[in-house]
Amino acid sequence: MKGLAVVLVGFAVAAPLPGVRTPSHNITCAATSVALHCDIAQSSYRARLQARCSAPPTSLDWHGFELTPSGKGAITCSGGVLVMGPVRYVTLAYGHVWRHGSFTCTSRMAGLTCTTRAGHGLFLSRASYRVW
Repeated sequence: MKGLAVVLVGFAVAAPLPGVRTPSHNITCAATSVALHCDIAQSSYRARLQARCSAPPTSLDWHGFELTPSGKGAITCSGGVLVMGPVRYVTLAYGHVWRHGSFTCTSRMAGLTCTTRAGHGLFLSRASYRVW
């Protein structure tokens, strides 16, 4: 009788990224190792930002907003998905604060504000956005 060889194949399963979302689930942000990536499902400016990102010289898709620990908030134009893997979202009740690393996000009925220790940030709502 020949011996049986047992082969175990291990798969690395990435831990879910930390994330936050508004009570309406319209705004979501996920913290990666390099930035906080935020998206909004419904807004009055979505088509305008998509058109801006699709125009030359970038000719890419609009994917939301990005905030790094030391840089200003920015509109994110990319050719693909910015966050790979699962995200463990915490629903942030209005008036509450979520902190992860150098990021602090505050949920209000008016929208979501996320800032960094360096004083940069972004504000997102259905009606408007602001990056600084």
